[in-house]
Amino acid sequence: MTDRPVRLAVDIGGTFVDAMELDTRTGEVRFRKASTTPAHPAEGVLNAIAALGTDLSEVELFIHGTTLGLNAVLERRGGNTGIITNEGFRDIFLIGRGNVPADHMYDFRYQRPESLVQRRFTAGVTGRLDYKGNVVEELDPGSVRAAARELVEVQGVTSIAICFLHSFLDPTHEREAARIIRAAYPDVSLSLSTDIVREYREYERTSTTVLEAYIRPIFERYVDELEAGLAAGGFAGRFLIMRSGGGSMTGAVAKTSPTHTVLSGPAGGIVGAAYLAGELGRDNLLTFDIGGTSLDACVIEKGSAVAAYEAQLEHFPLLIPTYDIRTIGAGGGSIAWLDRGLLKVGPQSAGAVPGPVCYGRGGTRPTVTDAAVVLGFVDPHRFLGGTMGLADEAARDAIRAQLAEPLGLSVPEAAAGIFDVLLARTVGAVRQITVERGHDPRVFSLLAFGGAGPLLAPLLAREMGIGEVLVPFAPSGFSAWGMLSADIVNDFSRTVMTTLDDADLAALEPLFKETEAEAVASLTAQGVPAGEGVLERQFELRYLGQEHSLMVTVGSTLDAAVVRRAFDELHHARYGHTMKNPLQILNLRVRGIGHTSRPALPVLPAGESAAEPRAHRDAYDFGTRAIVPFAVYDRDSLRAGDAFDGPALVDEGTSTTVVPSGQRVTVDAHGYLLITLGVRA
Repeated sequence: MTDRPVRLAVDIGGTFVDAMELDTRTGEVRFRKASTTPAHPAEGVLNAIAALGTDLSEVELFIHGTTLGLNAVLERRGGNTGIITNEGFRDIFLIGRGNVPADHMYDFRYQRPESLVQRRFTAGVTGRLDYKGNVVEELDPGSVRAAARELVEVQGVTSIAICFLHSFLDPTHEREAARIIRAAYPDVSLSLSTDIVREYREYERTSTTVLEAYIRPIFERYVDELEAGLAAGGFAGRFLIMRSGGGSMTGAVAKTSPTHTVLSGPAGGIVGAAYLAGELGRDNLLTFDIGGTSLDACVIEKGSAVAAYEAQLEHFPLLIPTYDIRTIGAGGGSIAWLDRGLLKVGPQSAGAVPGPVCYGRGGTRPTVTDAAVVLGFVDPHRFLGGTMGLADEAARDAIRAQLAEPLGLSVPEAAAGIFDVLLARTVGAVRQITVERGHDPRVFSLLAFGGAGPLLAPLLAREMGIGEVLVPFAPSGFSAWGMLSADIVNDFSRTVMTTLDDADLAALEPLFKETEAEAVASLTAQGVPAGEGVLERQFELRYLGQEHSLMVTVGSTLDAAVVRRAFDELHHARYGHTMKNPLQILNLRVRGIGHTSRPALPVLPAGESAAEPRAHRDAYDFGTRAIVPFAVYDRDSLRAGDAFDGPALVDEGTSTTVVPSGQRVTVDAHGYLLITLGVRA
């Protein structure tokens, strides 16, 4: 047994920081929350750890999920960033693509958000490769020095993105430019596209590199500050940060690849859900994560989350591995407002500061959390286990003045309307990742987590005909729990761009070997013992003429017929049809995985008698659309096999599960709540 038996996971959300401790000796899990501190994010993390009372000297592993990079882009708080590219192509990033976001398709007043980099911060240099990676014009060191001098000395740039045409085929020019700039300006942060992603598409690759350069300075400072704070508390274990596409990486690697962390918070919940899918025997799960500022949903198919290799920050594309998560601006802190007499919810959020009206921190606009308090779902005297009282009358007054009276409704009707609008938006988001992609949501189980997930999930299940809702232990900290089961992962790729029929698959073997060598080196540098890493090979494929692609896992022996059959089966499962078009190989990919041990699921003793409610409280029942008495159960008092019908509330301090009439709760062997349609006859 290690002399440091504790694992610690911390997830920063828009409103709260969630900290979860696992004692590997006993399997005991403890969970606490602290307020997010946007001005000094590391402070909120350390506060959450202090609330747990964890002895950091006993912590073997600290794993962290953060939205710092994402927020830096959304709030325009990144480094002063410049771009160096080929002469004549300095406007690639500014021009971008001509597409308009779907929600602004018919908005003739739509304007793209302000660019991260102004034109005067971009420079072109002499030197050029052709589309096959051949040198057309040698790189001119003098033009590189001149470009760097202009950006650093004249424009005051502190971080530079270097991205040359077709450099994914040969990184030599980018590396030479970086060498020249480092010699002249060693304090300037440099981000090379070929160190981040070796794939085609110049704009997308440039965008990814710019975002990397923009985020890196503040991310490095944050990680350094957090590591120093942990060390001051006695921490001497491993420090890992979650990746957007699942798995984790060391803090040192994260500082050089911060774009891989932008969706790391939601990724923790997906990792945990994929683990549960196997442990609970649910091949198909829909994750349903509602936090303070956003709602995230993802499909788990046959125990694996659907993956994507391009994300979006505002209108900026990111070529990074990520989970295919549908996100909308709807969470507990989402503001309810009137737009020409129509009730809307979000995407604006009250955040952590000032927060919902009921927090009493200066918030004046009603939110989803305020509606939950008014409807009786949240006990204002027991919020966060009684550590934070809520101003329920202030919430009621805000809903009355700003929503109920203008709409001619009672206060409960207006509060219920907030949930109705939120539910409608949620159904649309879930349909996008299920029905619109060939999935029948009725064959899935809905895994509800996040502070507000269990509030809404039973209503969503009834609306969409989903037969089962699962509510894990401490759902508001489930993303942090999921991080405890994250492997160390890194992804590498090479662009191929040939048809499967024309490809010499044997000739691709050296390219796979080269990419695998990078993956092995990355795992070794992150402490994975030699020979213990697992390598997964994939082809990114599409029918010739298509835009979108699918990933097919391939073995060590490449067979074109086997690859074709696997792609056709996947395409049919995803889209309901196949085509006779030739297959085009876009990229080959290698994922390096260093497996870690998973926390075991607890097994609860069976209940000796039927569960008894702690109390009864009047609350709004969406089954009857009326205020009725709800039975209130303490989550800690429930035992395996306990069962009861709605209307009921299950309170566990940091979150409340709302079960309307017409639904039934059963407690499984692990203490998970299983909510199904229909009551006992």
